[in-house]
Amino acid sequence: MTRASHPPGIRRIAAVLLPLAAAGLTSVPAHAAATDRTSPAEARRVDRVPAPVLRWTACRTTAECATARLPLDYDDPHGPTIEVALLRVRAKDPAHRLGTLFVNPGGPGDSSRDLAALAPRFLSRTLLDRFDTVGVDPRGVGGSRVRCFATEAEQQRALAPFTTVPFPAARADQRAWTSAARTLGRACSTTGRRIASAMSTAETARDMDVLRRALGDRKLTYLGESYGSYLGQVYANMFPDRVRAVAIDGIADPRAWVGTPATANVPVFDRLGSAHATSRALRELLERCRRVGPSRCSFADADPRARFDRLAARLRDRPLQLTGEPAPFTYADLIGDTADRLREPDGFTGLIAELTDLAQLTEPGTTDRVRSAAARRLRAKAAYDNHPEAQSGVLCTDSLHAASTASWPAAAAAADRRTAYFGAYWAWATVQCAHNTWTAHDEDVYRGPFDRRTAAPVLVVGSKWDPATSYDNAVNVARLLPNSRLVASDSWGHGALLTSACATDAIYGYLTDPQAPRPRTTRCHGDDQPFEP
Repeated sequence: MTRASHPPGIRRIAAVLLPLAAAGLTSVPAHAAATDRTSPAEARRVDRVPAPVLRWTACRTTAECATARLPLDYDDPHGPTIEVALLRVRAKDPAHRLGTLFVNPGGPGDSSRDLAALAPRFLSRTLLDRFDTVGVDPRGVGGSRVRCFATEAEQQRALAPFTTVPFPAARADQRAWTSAARTLGRACSTTGRRIASAMSTAETARDMDVLRRALGDRKLTYLGESYGSYLGQVYANMFPDRVRAVAIDGIADPRAWVGTPATANVPVFDRLGSAHATSRALRELLERCRRVGPSRCSFADADPRARFDRLAARLRDRPLQLTGEPAPFTYADLIGDTADRLREPDGFTGLIAELTDLAQLTEPGTTDRVRSAAARRLRAKAAYDNHPEAQSGVLCTDSLHAASTASWPAAAAAADRRTAYFGAYWAWATVQCAHNTWTAHDEDVYRGPFDRRTAAPVLVVGSKWDPATSYDNAVNVARLLPNSRLVASDSWGHGALLTSACATDAIYGYLTDPQAPRPRTTRCHGDDQPFEP
């Protein structure tokens, strides 16, 4: 799950290639209880839509691309349409093809086509041989890009505060963020309303079900990470009897994602436990640093946690002005960069080096002002794209939010009191979703139930040190879904896929044969561990 100010997590999948190892699973019989059925109303919505004819053309050297016209509103199947873009990597062994593997990298707002194009770099040989890998860009992304501003210049001016700091710690920044959030929400509720009001995860699940049929699959095979875990859960609960295999990694608790009237004033990522997950990973990293000492951890002293506290307090009091940089390195930069580093499976290495540099640079009397590479990266400005609009279109539609942007400073402060450093960082991510700002709503949004019994077991994968989607979410979802299996890994970074050979092999084995007997819980070890050879 990514915040608007951070790069998509897909880069981790693209960069990390791990050999697969046997998981050593112990067999247990699959549960034999009756499968829940797709509701008659939901079946009518999707089944009366003719399967689109997909005209594939070569793209990206090794793939094929197509577009599909689907109903903008499934309650009006003959009304306005939306164009959805697909990318397919064909099975290498068509004689033994099992079907289509749909993939989603999360975000929300990240491109599933981009992930599918990378299939040869991260899927096992068996999956590449036996499945067509397909990425369907969710509504608002790619071929159906939501665009809330008339021009790029207008968008850049409106959203400039979001690119200046990772989150607004100072009051002036809070005022700027709140103003930008109102501008974004109102723009997407007017200029971008046509698509923004039809971007709920339920609509993407319906699109996927129609396209499953168009591709000739009787049931869905799916792999989703981060926000993609929520999409997988929505599909599995809307269409429980149409599930062949749903593997979800980096788990969002669907009840927390949706919220209730009683919790609407609590920002979404606070409900999801993201701040607690980030804090837990940092505390564990600093504790391991203390145990190994300065010979193996450059940030170690008597108490690395206290050293981090001193660094944060110094940057709060006096941002670090670095030679050649117009803007200082602030407390907000420290917190944002720490959270960002922890998302990568080996990000702890660079984080420890950066914390060490910053601690030295903020020591009283220090005159050296050489900026670290990581700090320069923080200041780099990304080229314009519609990721803020695409991400917001899903978050603001799916979930219940507070009534006014004016409530966010207090809510963020309360979150920071509950979870120091990261509470406010995560809370501010959805300020644009306030109900008096974001008025583009989807009447067909899905908000439960989330405990349906699926035709095949759902594979739920959680990482103990995931800093974005709490491991507790994985445990809760595995308990919630009556026909599910849990893979629990002590991996670092956001998502266990490709961070543990054991977890990766369990995921890929399940996708090949989802009905094979497996234990209720499989425990795995992450391949990259701090301060270990």
